[in-house]
Amino acid sequence: MSIVNHFPVLAVVVLLLFAYLMPLLMRWRKEWCVPATLGAIGFSLIASLYMMWQVMTTGPFMYQMGSWAPPWGIEFSIDYLAVFATMTITIVGLIVIYYGTQDLLHELKEQVMGWYYTLYLLLMASMIGMVLTNDLFNMFVFVEICAIASCGIISIKESRECIEAAFKYLVLSAVGSGCLLLAIAMIYMVTGHLNFTYVAQALPQVMDLYPLNILVSLALFLVGLGVKAALFPLHVWLPDAHSSAPSPSSAVLSGLVIKVYAIAMIKLLYKVYPPELLGMAPIMNMILWMATLAIIIGSMFAIVQDDIKKMLAYSSIAQIGYVFLGVGLMSESALQGGILHIFNHAIMKSMLFLSAGAIIYATGTRKLSDLKGIGITLPVPTIAFSLGAFAMVGIPITNGFISKWYLALGSLDVGRPFFAAVILVSSLLNGIYYLPIVVNAFFGEPEGAVAEPRPLPRQMVVSLILLGSGVILFGVFPSLILGVVSKAAQSLLGLL
Repeated sequence: MSIVNHFPVLAVVVLLLFAYLMPLLMRWRKEWCVPATLGAIGFSLIASLYMMWQVMTTGPFMYQMGSWAPPWGIEFSIDYLAVFATMTITIVGLIVIYYGTQDLLHELKEQVMGWYYTLYLLLMASMIGMVLTNDLFNMFVFVEICAIASCGIISIKESRECIEAAFKYLVLSAVGSGCLLLAIAMIYMVTGHLNFTYVAQALPQVMDLYPLNILVSLALFLVGLGVKAALFPLHVWLPDAHSSAPSPSSAVLSGLVIKVYAIAMIKLLYKVYPPELLGMAPIMNMILWMATLAIIIGSMFAIVQDDIKKMLAYSSIAQIGYVFLGVGLMSESALQGGILHIFNHAIMKSMLFLSAGAIIYATGTRKLSDLKGIGITLPVPTIAFSLGAFAMVGIPITNGFISKWYLALGSLDVGRPFFAAVILVSSLLNGIYYLPIVVNAFFGEPEGAVAEPRPLPRQMVVSLILLGSGVILFGVFPSLILGVVSKAAQSLLGLL
């Protein structure tokens, strides 16, 4: 049997293996740490692209560990949503850590570098495992690995605000994990299964017997995953965690980590719970209103920030709202928009955090009011930041416009124009806090550290150019990614 047949499990196992080896390499072969990390994530990227090609040509398939069939064996579901998410995680994750190979030298002490790569590889493995698994218990295991690794890449900087932010995240994340474990226990109690497919078959049969247990389990999932995805009003840990962490950590936390919990929620709502349950309680309406509040209030908090990374952190709260808006509207276009925004936001928000990191690296300043004229002295990060800002506002030819367009269309499809208006208002609010930064950067007079910045290393410049190209490429040619996105939306809605 060839190695490509085992790509689903190897995409996770290779990352876990290298995470285990990293502290040893740091001790005896320090110079191997960076190529080993990049190589492990590169392998997972190749595996994810091969799986995507396989799914798009021959359709979704199941991978069973050790050929043990469920319900006894562990199973990975390689479907359209899973390969889309795996590709997003590996592409963005690889670019972020390539940038980090230089930026982390300036942000972290040398003796913790090996541990950072360990945590980063664990984080990547847990995210891929979470989107591929077809089993509630294994999903919980990957959620826990992801939470611990996330706390690690925040607190590793060892400054007071990083440790405080990581502690706050750990406490709230533990509450979320408790909700998830209780929900899984309740599902297991009424169905006797943990495998998604078996649970989905059993739930309609036990609905009449245990309606309350099933509703409570769904509520617990919504709270548990809502805390971890920072869905308003469960977002309180996010601004401190994302703004105080090292820039590559901020980029991966905001660009990828909060999204995998949204994907887990999508899988549960559309693949596990029966549609008639969603009719019994206004679950989707609750998600819609939480998403709307996230979009508006996240943007309003971002407007009043003067710290560049804190502003980007509050902006992330608004952006995760778009994803959940697509989930809650339950129309094909809206779901396409929500899923597409996972990919588009991963690219643009990673680029914004990395641009901010490059500006902090070169000038030592984080205050937006001090960045006048930065576009003249540091063109590459400022142009990348401007592109990301335009994409956030939703200006045509950027990828941000495409996902907002689909979300607006989806809200009109189901006869709810109010949510299309929310998207328009949020774009105006985004413009209020992003566009003045861009104008100041290119039309202000540079002073102090901004007038004479440090030169940027090649890795940081290349990473920003790659992400900036992605924003334009997927804005001008959205069909490159829309094929898999529309298949994912159709399969979730049962239209295939």
